[in-house]
Amino acid sequence: MPNSSSGRRRVTWSSKADPDGRVRERWHRADCRTDWAQCGREWDVVAVELGRGLDALDALRLGLHRGYPVLADYLTNRLYVMVEPGTGHVCRDLPGVRVLSTGAQVLVPVSGAGSAAAHWVSPPRASRLVDSGKLATALLRMVAVGAVAS
Repeated sequence: MPNSSSGRRRVTWSSKADPDGRVRERWHRADCRTDWAQCGREWDVVAVELGRGLDALDALRLGLHRGYPVLADYLTNRLYVMVEPGTGHVCRDLPGVRVLSTGAQVLVPVSGAGSAAAHWVSPPRASRLVDSGKLATALLRMVAVGAVAS
């Protein structure tokens, strides 16, 4: 739905659930590389099912283009949300969530668009990270709504 003040649609996190043809084409270029990054230093990582994670980010009303580092693995249908180091444990006991911290690694793009297994849905900028407590609350609300709808 167009925004009356600008005439443009608000781009949502959920719109990134399926990469478009342009993104897929960029993955096949020779300049696209990925590498392993240590967790627990610059960030902890909260891994969740792709659609559920994108919906949670939409519920938090975080700007898609604000530089929150969020990765998609389209091959395994997982979303990796970077949170403050040492805070990922807040999400540890949530259903369907895995937390990566000190001693773990995550595959990240280091050049180009990355790959289908490691694509920045939102590339990192500055030191902006998703708040793990707010993310946990959003994910819990989604579980509660899902349980009521069933």
